[in-house]
Amino acid sequence: MKHMKVEDIRKLAVEEIRTKISDSQEEVMKLRFQQVTGQLTDSSHLRTLRRDIARMETILRETERAAVEGA
Repeated sequence: MKHMKVEDIRKLAVEEIRTKISDSQEEVMKLRFQQVTGQLTDSSHLRTLRRDIARMETILRETERAAVEGA
């Protein structure tokens, strides 16, 4: 999975963002197991995934706050 851009994340629906966060968290867990067992060859992918998750959570939080404040 390549780096997700902010513009692409903002185009997604809230449920899609939540699904992507969940999928990415599962992938991070798998990569951590690979790292512990010495099978992980590209450790930068782990860092990229964690940053993508943080980016998606931030945008999700912004969206939820905007919905509450707009109501």
